[in-house]
Amino acid sequence: MTRTAATPIRLLLADDHPVVRAGLRAVLETEEDLTVVAEAATAEEAVTRADRGDVDVVLMDLQFGRGMTGAEATAAITARSGAPRVLIVTTYDTDADTLPAIEAGATGYLLKDAPPEDLAAAVRTAAAGRTTLAPTVADRLMTRLREPHTSLTRRETEVLSLVAEGLSNQQIAERLHLTEGTVKSHLGRVYTKLGVDSRTAAVATATGLGLIRR
Repeated sequence: MTRTAATPIRLLLADDHPVVRAGLRAVLETEEDLTVVAEAATAEEAVTRADRGDVDVVLMDLQFGRGMTGAEATAAITARSGAPRVLIVTTYDTDADTLPAIEAGATGYLLKDAPPEDLAAAVRTAAAGRTTLAPTVADRLMTRLREPHTSLTRRETEVLSLVAEGLSNQQIAERLHLTEGTVKSHLGRVYTKLGVDSRTAAVATATGLGLIRR
């Protein structure tokens, strides 16, 4: 189906909390050009439902408790030909959350505390194939571009996030399918970039800078 100016933008709401989905539906369906055609309580359901061809934009949460994450679902959806756009709508804005989602193909990234008018505008922007980013996310991405030497890479962020969870180097290596030496090398670069000399200090500093979630 080709959408015209008179055809509403068709939405799929993917979030594991019924109250959140109900709230999003209530806000979005007050707009004449937006209509919610389906909901999904898991990332897997979102991937399957998005493939039917009757959705223009998927509003995707990042955390679903068990199973596939929102970033993984985004990658699965956007990899298909003629896929709908994916707009991340979440409570998380750390690099550990935003980078995987954007790299997975998300068109936009918005926080759940955004005003209703910003949410509707972001949906329209995503439907048009343009990008909308929450201000904090946009600021952090600009900082990464301006100061690449101080920004953590995707892998360094993953390693440090697992350190924050209390995993040892050996456990991190097993989780990420790396050698223990590679994990140590990543941590060494993290220490240098953050100007710290311990795991505890690295986690505290990265959390304070919004690089990882604790």
